[in-house]
Amino acid sequence: MQFSTILTSIALLGVLTLSANPAAQAQSRVAGTTAADQTILEMNQAFKKGNSKRLSELLPQMRDHTLEPWAAYWELRARLDTASPAEIQYFLNRFAGTYQEDRLRNDWLLLLGQRQEWGTFMAEYPNFRMNDDRSVQCYALLTDFKSSERDVVQQVEDLWLAQRDADDGCAAAADQQLKARKLQPQTVWLRARQGFENDNLRIATQAVGLLNAEWANTVSAIYTRPEHYLEGKLLALRLRTKELVTLAMIRLAVKDPAAAAVEIDKLRWKTQLSQEERSWVWGVIGKRAAMRLSDDALAYFMKGQDKFMQADQLAWKVRAALRAGNWAQVVAATSAMSESQRQDAAWVYWRARALLKLAKTQADHVEPQRLLQSIAGVRGFYEQLALEELGQRVTVPAAPAALTAEEKDAARLDPGLGRSLYAIQIGLRSEGVREWNYSVNMHQRGGMNDRELLAAADLACQHEVWDRCINTSERTKSVIDFAQRFPMPHKDAVLQRSSEIGLDAAYVYGLIRQESRFIVDARSGVGAAGLMQVMPATARWTAKKIGLVNFKPQQLSERDTNIAIGTGYLKLVLDNFDGSMPMAAAAYNAGPGRPRSWRGQAGAPTLEAAIWAENVPFTETRDYVKKVLSNTTSYAALISGQPQSLKSRLGLIGPRGAGAAPVDSDLP
Repeated sequence: MQFSTILTSIALLGVLTLSANPAAQAQSRVAGTTAADQTILEMNQAFKKGNSKRLSELLPQMRDHTLEPWAAYWELRARLDTASPAEIQYFLNRFAGTYQEDRLRNDWLLLLGQRQEWGTFMAEYPNFRMNDDRSVQCYALLTDFKSSERDVVQQVEDLWLAQRDADDGCAAAADQQLKARKLQPQTVWLRARQGFENDNLRIATQAVGLLNAEWANTVSAIYTRPEHYLEGKLLALRLRTKELVTLAMIRLAVKDPAAAAVEIDKLRWKTQLSQEERSWVWGVIGKRAAMRLSDDALAYFMKGQDKFMQADQLAWKVRAALRAGNWAQVVAATSAMSESQRQDAAWVYWRARALLKLAKTQADHVEPQRLLQSIAGVRGFYEQLALEELGQRVTVPAAPAALTAEEKDAARLDPGLGRSLYAIQIGLRSEGVREWNYSVNMHQRGGMNDRELLAAADLACQHEVWDRCINTSERTKSVIDFAQRFPMPHKDAVLQRSSEIGLDAAYVYGLIRQESRFIVDARSGVGAAGLMQVMPATARWTAKKIGLVNFKPQQLSERDTNIAIGTGYLKLVLDNFDGSMPMAAAAYNAGPGRPRSWRGQAGAPTLEAAIWAENVPFTETRDYVKKVLSNTTSYAALISGQPQSLKSRLGLIGPRGAGAAPVDSDLP
């Protein structure tokens, strides 16, 4: 909310008198903020700037305010490294049961671990309700082993290898287990390989540094010039040398898959590296080639052994096999996946499709049919595709039983949900979202049950906090409320504008739901704004194309202007991609140049759009395309009241045909 708008609203409406109940206060926040709210907002900015002095000055003014737990958290967190144990305990006692209490406990446990204050850590850790921080979990395992020598090595290894960045907690636990001769050096090298494969040098140097600090320096040099290291190596007989060569190969594969394929195929590496080491390298080469949509990708994968490849490598092998139409390799790669990875709906679906393609007898259809039935439904992209594969269409499921007054009251009176709504409605969206998620998922063990989730989602819907409405409703397991999951705010504006320019309203709604979750003033980190998340430069270009005169970028925060420009651009993109919804969605997310290249040049294969979408190189865009098309199908079922087909919206994707309309090279 703009400051000028806040002042105007206060002048018009006066200062609201709020009750002590946070949920009730949140409900009364129709417009404007109180002076105390302004102080909270100032404290938030002071916290972001690290201004602990100003936070301490303002904190007394927040006594008994709905968001006092946030104010007290910011003030104490900003000086946590100098705060006394008594101050910390006072905070934990005063705000017991709140998100802020557990959030500060998380921060304190990390600090205690870094300081190696194990007695205090062990006393406080059992009270940590969220327990979702891997670093804290690793510190807990470290203290457990230190006090009892319980066998924790497998847990430490799993947590360490699952960390996406280098951290102190799991590295410390790994170091402890390494020195106790519980953790094998091979695990350290696996961690280093992960770092190189994911372009994260710090992971690799931190890991190898546990073995030898000087070796970490060698790893840094290899990262910079892998070719130079490989040129100087003729022998790789010792474990350390073999692993350093493997790291150099991985780094080369990330930079230039074709060059790495030539290098790993040299006789000296065929004879000196193990099948496991060579398979990992081939997995990286195949993955990087597949991410470039290279026709060589599958052949690279097949030079290694699936059983030695990692989860992400196997996922990309499936994608490469789908592009090549090699259904046998889809089966082989999914067979090599871990049980948990194989249960992902994407791999269940493609494994079933592959088995059906390869089936020779009626008996061969039993397993793929079972797989499809295990995921078929309306919940997402692959669930909907599985439903269609079984001969059914996407329809609106029966609504759950209406919420009772008691169920609604329980949500309305929940302190965490109330604080969350209050925070969101005065402009503290990030804080409100975090507290909301904690309240529905972590405040009690196992999270809220389905009825409680429906009631919480209903509360968010009533306050038009659409992102929490949707996300909370999506958590239900045994029931589905389509009206909550696929709300239609601004219905008249969206339907009218879509009709005027010839766009499918369901497609527009499917895209808005993914872009902004219907947050009118949403703004991304790169500057995209409003319901349809339009970039200012794109908005200016589109405004000229659709004849919107005197457009100013700040108008993107206006609902109708944002819808006009967003739908106008979407229509131009859709027309430029010959009406292909998947490619238009990809263009909307990643720019039109990328999907033009992803569709291939003359001679490239024409693919099912589901296969094309699964092979989109960017994770964000790949997920975006699938979610927009799945959303679209669900909205179409709601709007029309008729069964719908996701497959018909996907179609086929291949190189541009000879008679296709010319590419609009100016399309931003």
